[in-house]
Amino acid sequence: MKKTMLAAHSTARGTALLGLLSLCLMLSVLGGCEKASPPPTANKFASAAPATVVRQADGRELMVVGGADVSEASIGSLAQVALPDVLEATGQVTFDDKLVSTIISRLTGRIDEMLSSQWEMVRRGERIMKVYSPDYMSAEAEYLAANYDGSEAGTQTQTFGIPAAFDTTASLRAAAVRKLELLGFSPGQIRAIRAPSPTVWVSAPISGIIVSKNVVRGQAINPGDQLLSLATLQRVWITADIYQEDLSRVYVGQSLAAVTASYPGEVFKGTVARISPALDPNIHTLQLRCEVDNPDALLKPQMLAQVRLSVVPKQAFLIPQSALVFDDDGYFAFIEAGMHSFERRSVRVADWTEPGYFRVISGITPGERFLTTDTLKFDALWHTAHGATS
Repeated sequence: MKKTMLAAHSTARGTALLGLLSLCLMLSVLGGCEKASPPPTANKFASAAPATVVRQADGRELMVVGGADVSEASIGSLAQVALPDVLEATGQVTFDDKLVSTIISRLTGRIDEMLSSQWEMVRRGERIMKVYSPDYMSAEAEYLAANYDGSEAGTQTQTFGIPAAFDTTASLRAAAVRKLELLGFSPGQIRAIRAPSPTVWVSAPISGIIVSKNVVRGQAINPGDQLLSLATLQRVWITADIYQEDLSRVYVGQSLAAVTASYPGEVFKGTVARISPALDPNIHTLQLRCEVDNPDALLKPQMLAQVRLSVVPKQAFLIPQSALVFDDDGYFAFIEAGMHSFERRSVRVADWTEPGYFRVISGITPGERFLTTDTLKFDALWHTAHGATS
């Protein structure tokens, strides 16, 4: 009986001890799992090797970085390609201002009659409108008085092939003629004056199309008012934009061909008449004024056209977009300057037809090597190192 009780007590004690050991083991395992938890992922550039900026004697600033960072980046150089022997530029058709004429009112009056309307074709000397003004009557009366010789019928001066008067001075006659000329009278109209009249017909100064008409019948007019404009489309201007780097390939008198979407089968021939003396400072382009023959009047003002100029072949240098970083309204590249050292240099570029590349205008010369990858990482290192040294 006693042995049985001792055995039971021993068994219970062993069971309790075994439970205690199991509990300790569980706590130990839980504690070990907590300690084994991995730390949060570090920032992309936090483990990067430190960089320093060293100022050179010539004023350049070189960034020296760790070898591990350089070994991960790719180094490249400019790609050289041949530019096409045809330079293309988009332009807009406008009137040749030497072939445009505007009729301006020279006095106070009224439009009594209109014979032509906008977009009509008129011939030189053809009547367009009749203008009423008392100024016409007074000027004609002065002219007739200056040329009156005292006879019943009266005669006129030799100014326009009519016998001269004997009782007036030459200065008065000349002043009367000049006044009529300032009012727009032609020599033929002056010769035809026989009696003062308040109305005068205004004729077309050139043959062309009425491209703008600013008056209607019965409208009052004043000196300086633009009444209408005429233009001919036998020759037009195309104003096209080219980039600054292409200026050396263009010259005045250069032949060109122009095409439009409206007439895909038509090629219009012309020449470069003028080159703008100033360029757009924002996009570094300047304008060409091209004189283009338009015998059938197919080209219309404000129409878009593609200008093609035959030019001397030239080389262009391309850089991958991945090699550039944009900062402070400009592009920068990291130029290799030595062992693990780079110069952060400003680069001026232009658009290129192939996606993913820019055309280098200045900042990098052929043969120089530069980073083509990890430029954002190196730019962050440069800003950090430059801030520490300044």
